[in-house]
Amino acid sequence: QSSYNDYDEILRQQEFVPIRQLGQGAFGSVYEVYDREYGIVAVKIVQKENFDARELEAAEIIQKEERYCPFIMDHIQQKTNKYYQILILEYSNTNTLNLFAKQPQISIPSYILRTLMKQTLEGMRVFHEFGLVHRDIKCDNILLHCPPGTGRVYAKISDFGFAKKVDQVHEQTYFAGTLPYMSPEQFQEKALITQKVDIYALGITFYRVITHKFPVNERNIKEQQKKMAQLKCIERPLEIKDDILWDLLSKMLENFE
Repeated sequence: QSSYNDYDEILRQQEFVPIRQLGQGAFGSVYEVYDREYGIVAVKIVQKENFDARELEAAEIIQKEERYCPFIMDHIQQKTNKYYQILILEYSNTNTLNLFAKQPQISIPSYILRTLMKQTLEGMRVFHEFGLVHRDIKCDNILLHCPPGTGRVYAKISDFGFAKKVDQVHEQTYFAGTLPYMSPEQFQEKALITQKVDIYALGITFYRVITHKFPVNERNIKEQQKKMAQLKCIERPLEIKDDILWDLLSKMLENFE
């Protein structure tokens, strides 16, 4: 496991100017850096043996279409060295949807909520038009960006590490996703995973943003699987007063057979 200083040095070797670490996981880190060509960007450094090529494949599919969507994070370029895969990504400067989800004292005004939902759903629509399924939609993976001087905030779908082409033939061979966001069929051993799992996960994402909790959040995959199998529908929480909003969310949260 590399330390902060190791990553810092790797960035300098690749002619980046490190600004700050944005996040760290088991297999790598994300940094805000300055690049002479692209300016302020985010750089993701992943140990090669742990890098999932699907993240790059999904980004390449989107780039080939030559359609820029402001609600999908842009993968700008990739670099590599002996031990690490280095991805240069569009930088988002205003946290993630967890900014709202994890703070119960924050109640989002309805007009902001509508805007964030509209942007995220449009990003998801375009992502799906490319024939992709994301498989890890969650608050952490919806970034927020405020272009300097605009006063506007954009939601951007990020992290394509579990993304893949839609496959209507081959069943899933392993669990992919983040437990409380996973749809009922993702817990089935021989399930055909479709784009519906992303819509369900988006429903959970906004359920959490509004209520600051999950409808189901057990300790491990076995208990979550059991609870999801028993669940016939997700009940309307008291926090959601708007009938139109709940009508949309309840449709997104239907248990798919």
